[in-house]
Amino acid sequence: MAYEAKPLPFNKQLIGISEKAIQIHHDKLYTGYVNKRNEIEEKLETVDRSSANATYSDYGELKREESFAANGVVLHEYYFSVLGGEGQPSGDLIAAIEANFGSYDKWLEDFKAAGTVARGWVVLAYDFNTGKLHNYLCDAHNHGGIWGAMPIIVLDMYEHAYFIDYGSDRKTYIEDYMKNLNWEKANELFATIKK
Repeated sequence: MAYEAKPLPFNKQLIGISEKAIQIHHDKLYTGYVNKRNEIEEKLETVDRSSANATYSDYGELKREESFAANGVVLHEYYFSVLGGEGQPSGDLIAAIEANFGSYDKWLEDFKAAGTVARGWVVLAYDFNTGKLHNYLCDAHNHGGIWGAMPIIVLDMYEHAYFIDYGSDRKTYIEDYMKNLNWEKANELFATIKK
């Protein structure tokens, strides 16, 4: 069964992030990952597994790119899922952030710093291995993710996410992302994890 691209979960103009940037980001890039994921899954059904080896094989390359495409889909879906809000921190997630980072401001400082250095993604995740929230940095879709950590707030720091509107001004993009954060949705994700 083919994976289908999900529609944007919000229907409002974002602060600073243009409709054009979101459209390109969602309709072209994200949908492209969905299509590539489906193509890879289809090819995996019939690929020759008997020639698999560590140096090169069609099977090996498909399996390597499977994680890149699948995580490209998933991370974009989390990114879009927490946009479209008013950016006002609230709820149980804030209490957990304060408990795990010392304060909301310390978490925000760390999250923004990670965004400044990231070449791919910043992910506030609940790490089931430690029982704590943690900001993880992923330089590529399939590099940096932690097994047993569930994404809650995901910030796309690839250039395509901000360059149309901000050029190389990553700092302002991160500030505007925070203004558009949907804390209600982030709290829903966190509540699901706590169960």
